[in-house]
Amino acid sequence: MDKAEIQDKVCSILAEHFDKDASQLSPSTRFVEDLDADSLELVEVVLELEEEFETTIGEDETENLKTIGEAVDLIASKLGVSA
Repeated sequence: MDKAEIQDKVCSILAEHFDKDASQLSPSTRFVEDLDADSLELVEVVLELEEEFETTIGEDETENLKTIGEAVDLIASKLGVSA
């Protein structure tokens, strides 16, 4: 799996969760400002990403996630995928 595939999966999960078209989402899409995510939704999304990518995302890491790109970078680093 490469970074583009990770981004596609992340966007697909977020599009479904927030009832958006995946093509409208980009690495610069912000969770709070653009998707109107509240703290509960962010926790739910992180759980979905953990399940999809079979990894663990710590609470301290979650606090730093502001954009889709940051989430993709974090998952890629956890999976050992380079840019």
